[in-house]
Amino acid sequence: MNKKNVVANRYEVVQHIGQGGMADVFLAIDTILNRHVAIKILRSDQSTDAISILRFEREAQAATTLAHPNIVEIYDVGEYKNHHYIVMEYVAGKTLKKVIRDRAPLLNLEAVDTMKQLTSAVAEAHKRGIIHRDIKPQNVIVKSDGSLKILDFGIATAKGSAQLTQANNVMGSVHYLAPELAKGEPASPQSDIYALGIVFYEMLTGDVPFKADQAIQIALQHMREPMPSVRKANPNVPQSVENIIIRATAKNPKLRYQSCDEMLNDLEKCMSPEHQNDKPLSLNDPIDKTPTKQEKEDIKAGMTRSTSLSRIANKRTKIYITAILVLFAMFAVIAGLFLAGILPPKSKNVTVPNVSNMDVAQATAALQEQDLEVDQDDITYQLSKDSIEGVVIGTEPASSSEVERHSKVKLIVSSGVGQEMPNYVGKNIDDVKASLPSAIHLIEKEEQSDKKPGTIIRQEGVAAGELYDIAGETDLTLYYVPYIKVTIPADIIGKPIEDATAQLEAMGVTVVRAHRDTSALPQSEIDKIKVGTVIETMPAAGSEYTQKKDSYVTLYFY
Repeated sequence: MNKKNVVANRYEVVQHIGQGGMADVFLAIDTILNRHVAIKILRSDQSTDAISILRFEREAQAATTLAHPNIVEIYDVGEYKNHHYIVMEYVAGKTLKKVIRDRAPLLNLEAVDTMKQLTSAVAEAHKRGIIHRDIKPQNVIVKSDGSLKILDFGIATAKGSAQLTQANNVMGSVHYLAPELAKGEPASPQSDIYALGIVFYEMLTGDVPFKADQAIQIALQHMREPMPSVRKANPNVPQSVENIIIRATAKNPKLRYQSCDEMLNDLEKCMSPEHQNDKPLSLNDPIDKTPTKQEKEDIKAGMTRSTSLSRIANKRTKIYITAILVLFAMFAVIAGLFLAGILPPKSKNVTVPNVSNMDVAQATAALQEQDLEVDQDDITYQLSKDSIEGVVIGTEPASSSEVERHSKVKLIVSSGVGQEMPNYVGKNIDDVKASLPSAIHLIEKEEQSDKKPGTIIRQEGVAAGELYDIAGETDLTLYYVPYIKVTIPADIIGKPIEDATAQLEAMGVTVVRAHRDTSALPQSEIDKIKVGTVIETMPAAGSEYTQKKDSYVTLYFY
């Protein structure tokens, strides 16, 4: 899919703005309604997979049944050149994940207001029998006015319908995964409520409660580790707010809120003065330490293997001792060679690896493997031409550079896909205004020049070729040669048409002459007519007139 594609003879693709597990998302223009839309297109490698197609169709079905100010609106669904697509509302803003990363911990009132919107939207979905199953900050867009939209119903499911989960693969995002889903149990409204509680915690602390190197470790933490106290991480959080998180994230689904409306009711009250000093909520929520069936099998297999090994341990003891002695001898030889200068010491310099197209965690790990350090508080975020938000697009020093071990490397990370600013110099100001993208806030300034009136002579704010944020508002100042402004002479009425034309053209005015028909006039009127003289002007004689590119003064005569 590229910029020149027009999907279904209607949606003109502008640029790639995101991707998910099975689809790409593009910014497009609805050429019929003349508005920006987002179009999600199932990728080629998924277009023949029955599960992916069914999941994609389920997203469309789920979202089209929902009408809520905090849920993205679906406009159209279809198939184009064997690619399934969904056309939806384009929401300009930042992901909640980026807001958290930039500003967390959020103020209590802001976090609570955000949760009210989220919970209200999920409540509407639940009332329609739809469970989202992938609630996370990355799936929430926050607009500049603070309102938000939930995206991506790609793995949503109707209560009681088949769970579209492939073997050995837990759908959704593990950092927000309810314990029962980690065990392979069916999703329920309480699974979404658990995820909401985790998002609430993250907004107030700036981090998720459970982290580990592997997804399975995080899933086990959700199942077995106590939920960390949000007030311990952020003492400014009132107890009434922590109580909501405690209840929403209970290990036992029966101890959580039984509906989003119930949770929303507590959110409405939690910041009121009478609830600021509520007592800490205590739930009888024992943590399940019982090994899973798979763990039991692993333990059993390990015990069997251990017994078998014990039977032959004595036979191998002598071999092990001999091997250890040989290794010691080898280490001694190698150490002697180092000391003698025969083998070179470890190089002081290393090459900076190419970590582009990785996320921050992957890039950090790759750099640390090369004995390089990354300052997580000194990451540069900038717009990228083709990399989605959160993807590493470069480093300082650049990849392939030789640096000393343990040097600090700065990551340059995409803050989103940007659009190149056109070069407007030399173009007409009115033409530019007619085609200016909605993300650009134009500031017009006049400046004298010998160029043709209306010609743009310079631009400031964003230079030609620089990237600007299509999801925000970018100031652009254009300086143009002022148009000629005149007063149409009042005495032009009655002048011969040739003289009047010459007079206006000498003032810089474009003139159009229009001959009036006399066939409908009575003879008495025709006798009074002075043929070839101006009888009327448009705009009217005596009025102010600005000579723009496509404007003109019309002179009427008989």
